[in-house]
Amino acid sequence: MVLSFPEVRSYVADALAELIKTEFSGVDSVAGIATAGIAHGALCADRMGISYCYVRPEPKKHGLKNQVEGYLAVGDKVVLVEDLISTGKSSMQAVDGVRLAGAEVIGLVALFTYGFSAAAERFANEGIPVFTLTNFDTLCEVAAAEGYIGEEDIASIKAFAQNPSEWGANL
Repeated sequence: MVLSFPEVRSYVADALAELIKTEFSGVDSVAGIATAGIAHGALCADRMGISYCYVRPEPKKHGLKNQVEGYLAVGDKVVLVEDLISTGKSSMQAVDGVRLAGAEVIGLVALFTYGFSAAAERFANEGIPVFTLTNFDTLCEVAAAEGYIGEEDIASIKAFAQNPSEWGANL
């Protein structure tokens, strides 16, 4: 949806580029995580004037069987760009792909995170710092302030983030 609106798209690209510049010194390349991170990563790298590639969850089954598409030099310091982080599984597949290509993942940025503990544990275990533009708690607060949900709904909705696989079982 973000990509459909030029003003929002530009805001997000600028914000991601600024986040990378602020949090990650010495970045050589930005890599978008397939699929939704591809466009955001490309726009961000363009703003920064640095190299760009994208990473699939696994190598292609045909052709050159690449997992990383685009130029990525051995030893490059890479920041991955993701649209949304839930469990962190797809992000970690991209981390593995970049590492297999001989580059170093120095961090990850995303538009949004649910803040699931599984993702936080995955990133911490691999030493991957993560920064996002916004998160689930902020979404809940804004949705309540704008009248999309009632204040009384926030506790139930936040329970989802605490245990998403069990949420709703007792509703």
